[in-house]
Amino acid sequence: MPDDELLQRLRRFHLDAFPQYREQFQTLVDEGQHPTTLFIGCSDSRLVPYLLTGAGPGELFLVRNVGAFVPPYDGSHGHHGTAAAIEFAVLNLHVSRIVVCGHSHCGAIKALYGDVAPEAKNLERWLDLGREAVLPVQPSPEALRRTEQRAVVLQLERLMDYPMVRRRVEDGSITLHGWHYVIEEGEVHVFDVATGGFVAASKAKSSGTGPYAPYVEHDGQVLVD
Repeated sequence: MPDDELLQRLRRFHLDAFPQYREQFQTLVDEGQHPTTLFIGCSDSRLVPYLLTGAGPGELFLVRNVGAFVPPYDGSHGHHGTAAAIEFAVLNLHVSRIVVCGHSHCGAIKALYGDVAPEAKNLERWLDLGREAVLPVQPSPEALRRTEQRAVVLQLERLMDYPMVRRRVEDGSITLHGWHYVIEEGEVHVFDVATGGFVAASKAKSSGTGPYAPYVEHDGQVLVD
């Protein structure tokens, strides 16, 4: 039988990594978790939130899904894990920041311009959450990059439809952050609400904030009316 690599990794965590954080984890058990940030990120394996933010145990409340999409607040009471996580993070954990993080070379965004396997019924429906970001052009690298960024802003707009989010954004107790991570550059581009565009974090004046007006691109196209 081949070696069970995952089992070996679990043992290494218990023996080597965990002792470094033993007291921190015990405190998080005794006092409960108090994360400051809800991080809604794409499920892509190349997106590693803890590396991007330098966060440690207990700092991020993570939600991962295909495309980093936010379901609508439609009162349908469906099985929306992401919607439930948003409500829990805001109402129970009282986070002060919500980050929506997309990335370059996103398979979900590419799928918006192509076909989905016939058996992937759930995926086909889920991708509807990004279709408003699609451009009426052929999917070139530039078009895909722009669509990835447009999709991030679309999710920020949708977050503002959650009453508990809107209320806290408007009273200043929650800030919204739209990020686009360019994998090959190791650079996160943040949505700048003042200019209506994405700015490299190395040059940005802030990590982003809300509420958000309709996204107007440099060519005059409006994402949301």
